[in-house]
Amino acid sequence: MPPLPAVNTFISVDEYLNGELRSEIRHEYVDGQIYAMGGASDSHGLIVNALAFALTPAARKKHCQLFTSDMKLRLSIADNMVFYYPDLLLSCAPDDRQPYFRSRPCLIVEVLSDSTERIDRREKLLAYQTLPSLQEYVLVAQNAKRVEVYRRANDWKAEYFDSGEIWFDCLESSVSVNAIYADVESFEAPAPDSI
Repeated sequence: MPPLPAVNTFISVDEYLNGELRSEIRHEYVDGQIYAMGGASDSHGLIVNALAFALTPAARKKHCQLFTSDMKLRLSIADNMVFYYPDLLLSCAPDDRQPYFRSRPCLIVEVLSDSTERIDRREKLLAYQTLPSLQEYVLVAQNAKRVEVYRRANDWKAEYFDSGEIWFDCLESSVSVNAIYADVESFEAPAPDSI
């Protein structure tokens, strides 16, 4: 089968899923269109790893599955099929076990970057709220100690944390803001010539 077609060419869900198995670049899928995903900074990776490390014991205790960056999330919004790659996805539904995607997460985390922040704050926030299983959507800044938590139990109103503990209803467990940022040494922007 040929590689994924160029952006702005309609492709089916099957073509997308088959193409992703062979592609060296990950793509998100929104109603027949694919969008290539860029690489992540070191801070981004360190934050995702720290969160996964902190949440894994509680996830295992509750027999949940925790994925970082490479597990697709499938949504259907107004009969449009969408696949995203959240930075962190937690599924506790025992029958949500497709090999290449999940459909019923209870927790989703996105680490903000300049190139994704607008989509994470608007498009994905609204899209993720359509998931009946989702209890929390978390946005983590990588240029400052700042975590935003949107909870179903709080009508999806933002709660802001720059210190202390963050409780996750889905896991009945908490993680400290300091643990999330434990491996990030600085919040200085990189010099233009180092990018």
